[in-house]
This record gives sequence, C-alpha cells and structure tokens, in this order.
Amino acid sequence: MVSRRNFLIGGAALPFLSYIELADTAFAATPKDILVVAQQLDNMTSLDPHEGFEAVGGEVMSNMYQKLVRANSDNPDQVLPVVAASWEADADNKVFTFKLADAKFSSGAPVTGEDVAFSLQRAIKMNKSPAFIINQFGFTAENVESRIVAKDAKTVTLTTEQPTAISFLLFCLSANIGAIVEKKVVLANETNGDLGNAWLQKNSAGSGSFKLQAWKASESITLVLNENGPYKGNLKRVIIRHVVDPSSQMLMLQKGDVDIARDLTSEQLKALQSDDSIVLVRKQIASLVLISLNQNNANLAKPQVWQAVKWALDYEGMQKNIVPLTHAVHQSMEPAGFPGTVTDTPYKQDLEKAKALMAEAGLKDGFDITLDHYSAQPYPDLAQAIQANLGAIGIRVKLQSAENRQVLTKMRARGHEMALSAWGTDYFDPNSNAEVFCINKDNSDDAKKKPFAWRSSFKSDEFTAKAEAARDEKDPAKRLALYETLQRDFMANSPFAVMFQTTRTAACRKNVTGFQLGVLSEGNSYLETNKA
Repeated sequence: MVSRRNFLIGGAALPFLSYIELADTAFAATPKDILVVAQQLDNMTSLDPHEGFEAVGGEVMSNMYQKLVRANSDNPDQVLPVVAASWEADADNKVFTFKLADAKFSSGAPVTGEDVAFSLQRAIKMNKSPAFIINQFGFTAENVESRIVAKDAKTVTLTTEQPTAISFLLFCLSANIGAIVEKKVVLANETNGDLGNAWLQKNSAGSGSFKLQAWKASESITLVLNENGPYKGNLKRVIIRHVVDPSSQMLMLQKGDVDIARDLTSEQLKALQSDDSIVLVRKQIASLVLISLNQNNANLAKPQVWQAVKWALDYEGMQKNIVPLTHAVHQSMEPAGFPGTVTDTPYKQDLEKAKALMAEAGLKDGFDITLDHYSAQPYPDLAQAIQANLGAIGIRVKLQSAENRQVLTKMRARGHEMALSAWGTDYFDPNSNAEVFCINKDNSDDAKKKPFAWRSSFKSDEFTAKAEAARDEKDPAKRLALYETLQRDFMANSPFAVMFQTTRTAACRKNVTGFQLGVLSEGNSYLETNKA
C-alpha cells in the first residue's frame, strides 16, 4: 500500500448457455456458483483493453486483466501494487523501474517483464482512443520499444520524455490502457499486423479473476473463472444479461431471476430501501453534472454573471427533490474519491446576492438565453428547476432538449449558449479533469486540441500555468496541495457551475456479498464477490 507520504517508495471451459436455457433445464433459481447480473450493455464496442473505452466494457475488461498497479477507491491518496511488487524513480524522475510480483495468465504461463513491455508498447503502437493516457509521457510508435524495456523476467523500465511525478505516472498506468496481455497468445492471433486486435475484441488473454467465454452484442456476456488468477471465492461463472428497462431489472431481481440489478432509478431504489432481501451497494463515480456558459456570448462572458448563476441555483433543493439517490451536491471540477479533491460546497442559493451581481454586470433587467440539455432523465427535471432559479434573477431561459449525442455535438462545435451536461473522468489522477477544464492554449476555432474549456471558448493563461505546475510537481503532497488551490480558484473564477456528482447503485440479493463499485468503471470488481 502506498500512502501520500511514501508515494515515491515502491511500495476448464464450459459450453456457453444463456441463463434462460440454464434456468429452464436445471434449476428454478440461480445456482450458488453462477452470478447473474442485469445490466445495460449496449454501449460496448470492443473488449480489447488497449482499444475499448466505454464504461461497461471497461468494467468487464478490468475483471479479465491485471495492471502493474491499481487505484485504491477507498483511499484516493493511494495506489496498490498488483503485478508490480515495487517501483522507484531515478534522480531525474525520468526512468521508472518496476519489479514484478508472481502472477499467471489464464493459460497458466507466468506474467513476465516481456509481457508487460509488449502490452504497453502495443497500446502505443495501436494508438486507439485511450492511448493518450500514456502517450502523453512522450511515448510514440517509433520510440516506444527503446523507452519501455524488459530488463529481465521480473524487471521493466519506463523512460519518459520529461521529468514526471511518479504519482501521475502510476495513476495513468492504473487505467485499463495499462492492462497486461499475454504476448505469445496475442501474437498467435495476429491478422495483417493488427497485433491481435480483431481477435482480442471478443476474446481474452489476461491474468485477472475471470476470462471471457462469450460476448453476444446487446445480449449477454459470460465470464468464467481464471483458475490461475487472483479470485478465491466460490463463483465459477458470471453471466451479465443485457436488460434495458429498469422495471424489468427490478422484477427479475425481486423474483430471484438475477442476483444483481445495475440500472435502477431513484424511485425503484427508494422502494428497495425497506426490502430486507436486497442490499444496496452504492458508490459515487467520477461523473459530474454541470452548466457551461459559452464565452462567445457577451452576457455570459462577464465574471459577475458566472457568479450570479452559481448563487442563483438551489443545489440542495434539486438534489433532495429530483435526484436524491442518484446524485450528490458537488461543486469542484475534480470528483470526490480522487486524490486531492476539494469537497467544499461554498455556493448556496442566495437570490439577493445573485441579483446584486447581475446589477454590477450592468444586467439588472436580465437577458434571454437558451439552455441545451440531455433529453433523458433526470436532465429535463433539472433543467426546469434551473430555468425557475435563473428566472428569479432575470435570466430568461429557453429550454432545448435533445439526445445526449446531439447536445455533445453542438457543444463540440461551440454552438451552445448555456448547456447542462455531464463530464466523466478518464483516469484516476487529478490531471485528467484539470487538463480539460483548465489547459486551453489555443482558443481558435481550428485548434488541434479542443478540451472541455475550449468548447465554451474559455481560455485562462493563469489556470493553464497552475494546472501544468500541479501536473509536473514531483513531490506528491505538494502536488495535491496545488490541485486543491486550483480547484477553489476554478470554482470562483470560471464560467462552469459544477452542481452534482453521480452515485451508482448495485442492488444485490442478500446472499451476494463482496461486489465492489469503483469511482471509475474499471473499479467495479467481482474479485471479492461470493454467493451463499
């Protein structure tokens, strides 16, 4: 275990049957060694850990693969060793040496330094969506074989382009892009130089708790035990069924057709709170709900308006009456559960203060504006509450509802005025959000990099400098202190009103224990799950 203070010290296949087939032919309830989960699965595109970048797929992959380290969701100042037994940085903070623990792939072969180096090299060479998480350290397809090297079977070195805080590197390596695959198996299934990508999309070659038996898109996923892996419980198989309708999930859970339901609404969760046969496992995840004010609009470009909007909102009322079991009030750009997150909530509804700020901005009589928002609940209800709150200080809001992808497309084109949307964090380090909210060096329409701040035409050289200084600080404690200061500055001096953080709930039958939810989806784990 690695604390804030000592961060720098290294610390047989079964034939596939659907659950319905099993239930009809063998038993009335789910058997003790098979866990059945109802979950929405329709956003998955690949189970190759160096390609897949969706939430549900990330969860599945994290149960099939191990990484050098993993983030500790229960203590965000820590990373925990997995395949890496220890690590250390050189005096220049550019060469990082990892010593490996004993681990085995599902094939029975040992995990070696060659497998680790190959895996990280593969992620860079393939250059799929999540590659940015580790290529930001200067790794390229041309240099990666010389910069990520297996010194021997138990030693791997990574050489970064610039001096790097080891805490930053470790948290990035804890993402699924750092998953270790078995080199021999992957290359044996290579096609046309794809490094086994096509095969690994629907197969597995990892050392995690389970291995993939079958994936039927928008239908089901079946995982079977990796007998050589870290799982020590009584499960032999995990069957995840694609069930879109939360009401169907609820009914199946109550009847015992499934052991866990993953997508229930607040109203359903309320009903289950008094059900002794169900245990609710809850976790705040790294997803924020916020309002963005586009700086291309002259009224929204005034700092007094930023403040007025934040003081006008009834955060607590919306949380209590609209999203009581699915969201919590949160006002920092960094999600709770991350290292160094500020959990202060300085903004409470104060309409008189908001009106005074509007007058100071020369907008005593208010103005008209359009708010884009997602059409799926709870966003329409939240938008109506926001409309009423802002109307009380003279901001006359017209609501524009659209599908998630349409709202995002409009924001990415800078076409919104105000937008109510969500932002999910990419990896377990404060730089993940600080980079997209604070670092915008080119605010032109044709900029190569278009972070979240760019979408609302927000450029602050001061925030850029502070975010880069925090990112590059080598001392872990000082680094987190810089992020804490940055968060408070951002709350007070940015055109973004962060309102809530999402909470996910897994509704489990009472005989299921040990299922874990993580701050990121890859922290959702069956490693300690048992079924009585």
